[in-house]
Amino acid sequence: MTDWESRVAATIRSLRRNALTGGSLALLILALAPPTAGSHGFTGPLAWWLLFAFCLIPLAFSVHLLFDAALFRLAASHDDEAAGLAAIDDVLARMGLRERGGASASLVERQAGCRRLLWLQRASLAIGVALYLVLLIDGLEGAAAP
Repeated sequence: MTDWESRVAATIRSLRRNALTGGSLALLILALAPPTAGSHGFTGPLAWWLLFAFCLIPLAFSVHLLFDAALFRLAASHDDEAAGLAAIDDVLARMGLRERGGASASLVERQAGCRRLLWLQRASLAIGVALYLVLLIDGLEGAAAP
């Protein structure tokens, strides 16, 4: 396995693992929040809408990361870096996501873009977890009150 193939394979594994973990955690919060965090107390509908939004955002980033992993898998099917990255650019141009003939980003730049997506996914997921904890604490306090 060449250095190009090993770097792309590691990127694919990392993207898939983070996408599935983040997406699963967001779905878990969405599934657990209604029965465990009561809708009484000081929190109103705004908190629930915010929780819903901050669980959908990581799901959207998870889908984006899985799409990027599929693009990197396509690139890994080529023998060298230039051909693999050109294949990614070709797919993106055919989908209308990028103009043809533009400057092609290097592997390092593409990986940096994926790291930014991972950071955004984790930040939005952390906000979602914090909102869930606020709703859970409020629900527990509201259930104890007569």
